[in-house]
Amino acid sequence: MDKPKTKVYIDGSNTFHAQKKLGWLIDWHKAKNYLSVSRDIIDWKYYIGVKDGDQEMASFLRYLNKIGMSAATKPLKKICLDKDDPQFKYAKDGCVYKANFDVEMTADMLLETDKITEIIIFSGDSDFVYLVRKLKNLGKNVTIYSSRKTISWELKLESAKVVFIEDLEKEFKKQ
Repeated sequence: MDKPKTKVYIDGSNTFHAQKKLGWLIDWHKAKNYLSVSRDIIDWKYYIGVKDGDQEMASFLRYLNKIGMSAATKPLKKICLDKDDPQFKYAKDGCVYKANFDVEMTADMLLETDKITEIIIFSGDSDFVYLVRKLKNLGKNVTIYSSRKTISWELKLESAKVVFIEDLEKEFKKQ
């Protein structure tokens, strides 16, 4: 039996926060090898915002490239919060850094559906509910990889298949 042709899209920020909640990091090379056993994965895209001059991020992007993943990047925006904002107490210096990739991920997924049968999305963001519905309407199998601690209930309900990354700790965990 042929392996399903698959593309993988990773919401870097959302997945990073899931990893923080779990207390361990994903080894993307191990994840890639694990998922490739049962699928013909033709592309991996990792979407992430980058601070100018961030050498740790530059090293991570080189690592992704080395293991055959492409990265979509854009500069992080600095957003300073009002003191009345509930997130203010969690923000370093009262500011947060964001780079929203929902539109880019959605466009890429919808424009790149030819010749594939499955799309894997690493994210628990409820912003992808409508996209998942549309991909299913196009006849695509959609699998969400997220954490029980961070997946939105809306995305969990809409998705035909959800895999919790904490259940794959042995297979995915960075040593």
